[in-house]
Amino acid sequence: MVERWTLERRLERTRSLLLDAAEAVFAEKGFTAATLDDIAHTAGYTKGAIYKHFATKEDLFLALSDRYLRRYFDTFAEVLSSVSEVGARELDAIAQRWRQLGHDRGTDHAALGYEFTLYLLRNPEARERVAAKRAEVVESLGRFIAEGLDRVGGTLLIPPLTFAHMLIATSDSVVLGSQLDDVDLYRPIIEMYVSVIKLP
Repeated sequence: MVERWTLERRLERTRSLLLDAAEAVFAEKGFTAATLDDIAHTAGYTKGAIYKHFATKEDLFLALSDRYLRRYFDTFAEVLSSVSEVGARELDAIAQRWRQLGHDRGTDHAALGYEFTLYLLRNPEARERVAAKRAEVVESLGRFIAEGLDRVGGTLLIPPLTFAHMLIATSDSVVLGSQLDDVDLYRPIIEMYVSVIKLP
């Protein structure tokens, strides 16, 4: 028997394909040069399909960033879920997974984070337009982090929103700085993150 897709599942599938296409187009053209038409064409949809899921190109970019950060934190939480204390081996494992995730994603994607930041700094109207959405991404990531740590029995020593801001502010910097200067920043930043987590 053929499985029937619910409306919710079809919408989630379309959203995922749009995000995949946006990731590819933004990496190729950059945030400013990429158009919603380019993204829709790459995904095999009309621009109207994008507007059903995302109000603006900025919202689409923020959703893409949120998806990456969730993947990263899932990797972090997965390692933490199997340990009672974090030692050198665990820190190495988390750093290696993040390094691989950054490598798979590519430095172009990390550079996009800087391009988007500059775009918002230079365009106050756009910054104001997406301020609520940016705050929503931080709050959503903060909840996601708190839930992930609850699953492994850990607690944060700082507010989840502060930790979410730290992840957003440092993740692209670590990828780019490691590549640019040929120095491994993954492990030191992981140690900084772990310093504000208490495991059972």
